[in-house]
Amino acid sequence: QVQLVESGGGLVQPGGSLRLSCAGSGSIFRLRTVGWYRQAPGKERELVARITPDSRTVYADFVEGRFTISRDNAKNMVYLQMNNLKVEDTAVYYCFAPATGAWGRGTEVTVSS
Repeated sequence: QVQLVESGGGLVQPGGSLRLSCAGSGSIFRLRTVGWYRQAPGKERELVARITPDSRTVYADFVEGRFTISRDNAKNMVYLQMNNLKVEDTAVYYCFAPATGAWGRGTEVTVSS
């Protein structure tokens, strides 16, 4: 059974940076594709980025080159480095392993001046 725990969210000013972490449990976490999703109040949950076990990546159009998803399979960790944050990035960010249907509880990101 895969379990995911997110961390790294917080309050940041526009133009600032945050690094989100997703810690996975389970012996096959390193073999799973993992995605970062976000949900803002009143909005549908949407894909931000995802990464395969061999580190192939895809990004949503709104990322605009500002974010980087990466993983360290030896540590069962997936990261989302977010730079040049905008107010529109405010949301709860979740990690998700589609093959198992396992969601984390989320970490809140607030971008405000």
